Amino acid sequence: MPAPGTLTQAAPARAVIPAHRDGNVLRWLVAYTASMLGDSVYYIALSWAAVQGGSPAQAGVVTAVSALPRALLMLGGGVVADRLGPRRVVIGSDAVRCAAVLAVAALVFTADPGLWLLAVLALVFGTVDALFLPAVGALPARITGRDQLARVQGLRGLAIRFASVVGAPLGGLGVAAGGAATAFALAGVLIAVSVPLLVSVRMREVPRGEAPAGKATAWRDLRDGLRYIRGHRVLGPLMLAIALGDLGFVGPLNVGLTLLADERGWGAPGVGWVLAGFGTGAGAAALLLAVRGHLPRAGYVAAGAILPGAVAIGLLPQAPGLVTAVADAALIGLLAGLSGAVCGALLQTTADPAYLGRVSSVAGIVSLGLAPLSMPVSAAAIGAWGTGSVFAASAMVCGLGGIVILCAPALRRAELPR
Repeated sequence: MPAPGTLTQAAPARAVIPAHRDGNVLRWLVAYTASMLGDSVYYIALSWAAVQGGSPAQAGVVTAVSALPRALLMLGGGVVADRLGPRRVVIGSDAVRCAAVLAVAALVFTADPGLWLLAVLALVFGTVDALFLPAVGALPARITGRDQLARVQGLRGLAIRFASVVGAPLGGLGVAAGGAATAFALAGVLIAVSVPLLVSVRMREVPRGEAPAGKATAWRDLRDGLRYIRGHRVLGPLMLAIALGDLGFVGPLNVGLTLLADERGWGAPGVGWVLAGFGTGAGAAALLLAVRGHLPRAGYVAAGAILPGAVAIGLLPQAPGLVTAVADAALIGLLAGLSGAVCGALLQTTADPAYLGRVSSVAGIVSLGLAPLSMPVSAAAIGAWGTGSVFAASAMVCGLGGIVILCAPALRRAELPR
C-alpha cells in the first residue's frame, strides 16, 4: 500500500467512486473547510484588533495590506504550484499561516504590540495567499478523476458557503470570549486542523502535456503559461467570460445593494436578508452540482445561467418590496453559483495539469484583482446617474460574459467528462 500523499495510478477496471462518497475527497474537503473557516475567523480577529488599536482609517489600511502582495505575486504563485506540486504548496502555506497567526495570538495576549504587528501579519498572510490560492485551484485534479471534478467544484462551493456563514459568528464568539488574542488562536487552530488531513490525502497521477523544450526558468514558465491560456480555444474566452461575470456581480452586491437598501428603507437587516437570499441560491447551485456531478452541454449551461442571471441583476432595483428583492437575490445566487461552478469545472477539466497552477492563478487575478475595480466605478456611476444605473450596467457586463461563451464555438460546445 502506498504511503499517504504519494502518486498512485488508479487501476483501469476500478469502479468510479462519486466524489461525495470518496473518503480521499472528503478528507480534502474537511481540510479545505477548516482552512476557510480559519481564514474567516482570522479576518474578524484582524479587523477587531486593528479597530481597537488605531483609528478607523488605520484599521482600513491594516486590513487592506494583504491585498497588494496577493495581487502582485499570484501569477508567480501559479508557477510555484506547477513546479513544486500543488499539495506541497498548500500544506506549506497552511503551516506558515498557522504559525504566523498563533505567534500573533501569543504576542497580543501578553502585550500590546501595536498596529505594526498586525500590518506585518496581514502582509505575510497576503504573500502566502499568493501561493495558496493557485495551488488550491490545481489540487482537485490530483485527488480524483476528471469525471468527478464537477462534483468537487460543487463540494468546494458548499465549503465556501459554510465558511462564510459560520466563520463570522465564530470569530465574533472568539472576540467576545477573550478578545482578539482568543480569536487569533481559534483561527490558528482551525488552519492547523487542515495540515494533517492534507498530509493524509492520496495524490493521483495525471496525464501531462509535453512541456516546452529548452532551459526551464520561472520567468519562462510564467510566459509559457500565459501563452498557453491565450492560445487555448476554450481557456482564453473562458477567462474573459469569468472576468466579465465577476466585474458585473461585484459592484451591485458590494456598493449598489447597500445604497438601494438605504433608499428603500430596508436598513442593515434588509441588506442581510438580501445577502442571505443570494447565499441560499448559490448554496443550492453548489449542492446541485455536487450531487448530480455532470451537466450535459456545459458551455451552453454556463451561458444559459449567465444571461438570465444578468436580467435578474437588472431587475433587482425594480423589486416592489423586500420579499421580492430577497427572492430575486436567491435567483441571482442560483444562476451565478451555477455558472461559476460550471466555469470552474471547465477550467479544471480543460487545462493541461502541467499548467493548472498558472491557469488557477490567472483566474484568481481576474476575480481578486480585476473585480474589485468595479466598486469605485459603481460608486461613481451611482453618484452621476442614480442607484439603478449600476445594476443596469452590471447586467450588461454580465450579459457580455454569456455572449462571449456563445460566440466561442469550442467553449460553447465544451463538455464536462462523464
